Amino acid sequence: MAKELQTIDVLTSGGDAPGMNAAIRAVVRTAIARGLKVKGIRKGYMGLLNEEFIDMEVRSVSEIIQKGGTILGTARCNEFKTKEGQQKGAEICRNHGIDGIVVIGGDGSYRGAQALSRLGINTIGLPGTIDLDIACTDYTIGFDTAVNTAMQAIDKVKDTSSSHERCSIIEVMGRNAGYIALWCGVANGAEDILIPEKYDFNEQSIINNIIANRRRGKTHHIIINAEGIGHSTSMARRIEAATGIETRATILGHMQRGGNPTCKDRYYASIMGAYAVDILLKGKTNRVVGRQHGRFVDFDIEEALNMHKDINEYEWEVAHLL
Repeated sequence: MAKELQTIDVLTSGGDAPGMNAAIRAVVRTAIARGLKVKGIRKGYMGLLNEEFIDMEVRSVSEIIQKGGTILGTARCNEFKTKEGQQKGAEICRNHGIDGIVVIGGDGSYRGAQALSRLGINTIGLPGTIDLDIACTDYTIGFDTAVNTAMQAIDKVKDTSSSHERCSIIEVMGRNAGYIALWCGVANGAEDILIPEKYDFNEQSIINNIIANRRRGKTHHIIINAEGIGHSTSMARRIEAATGIETRATILGHMQRGGNPTCKDRYYASIMGAYAVDILLKGKTNRVVGRQHGRFVDFDIEEALNMHKDINEYEWEVAHLL
């Protein structure tokens, strides 16, 4: 395989995440150091189908490790979810002499990589998502930056909430996973944390908690609400009507996807990018790179997609205790 592998591609797919550029840089420079040619694909699988290839050199990835987003761009592509689109993508790879692809994205991106692998294109997936919702890995590229961005924003909202003696509902991202909300709830000292994995939709208990805290002299009440629950604005109206306390909703939104990646996201993404190239050179395909128990590992994509991830019960208990 090492002799057969001559040219590889790298693409970013799905939602962007801080640290993707660090991964791209590592893939490009590791591959070139190993004697391979590298091409970038712009706009994910859509760019693959549109043949938006660019040649990548060492200097192509200079001064990008500190930048958020992805220099290759990303897009959703419904056509690539079809068998016809996948077959077209594999044929385009063969026509351009592509021997392997490194795909940086989430579980939807992995399904595309899996399809290409079945059609004879060697593929490796890297976990690029701020949601931390990929079960085969303890770390996903972008989570550390996103959760720190959210934490800092919540600190600022908390300051003004206390000044005006308000209740604040702050909605963070995470899709259907509550990891950003849980981490921020603990790190920001929130009074309530609402996550899809645990929320029982008992709004009255939140209202009771707000009233009890106000009677004890607390001048603010912070509720961290996960994107998977949502409806923060209507929830704020109901809470204000029930408590008589001014209640505001703040939806942090896509600011959590942007910004300079943290050291952790730059470092881990760099090691994962290099790891992806090296396991391609070892003849592996249809694999997902992850980090477990302090080590970088890889799994079959099918196995990774079938894994289940849930909130740690002890961590959830501690969040309530604190």
